Amino acid sequence: MTTFDKREEGFEKKFAMDADQRFKAEARRNRLLGLWAAEKLGITGDAAAAYAKEVVASDFEESGDADVLSKVLCDLTAQGIDSDGSSSSARSAPCAASAM
Repeated sequence: MTTFDKREEGFEKKFAMDADQRFKAEARRNRLLGLWAAEKLGITGDAAAAYAKEVVASDFEESGDADVLSKVLCDLTAQGIDSDGSSSSARSAPCAASAM
């Protein structure tokens, strides 16, 4: 194996590791957002953890963050909790920071 092959392999491993870490950080962020929304909805305990898992799973429906924010916003408005998209988006930023 030449030096260039080793270097290429190293870059490929770093790319894979970075993608894995990004995926895990996004999942943690979505879980924290789900726990925040569960608190707003008055859900506690195991039900809150289950709701957070639903929020994490909703991220697999579409690419991007819109599906997660849409789920949380729809659930909040369905329960009559006054919330707009900007408050959910604003809450997503601190969740992302603490997920890193």
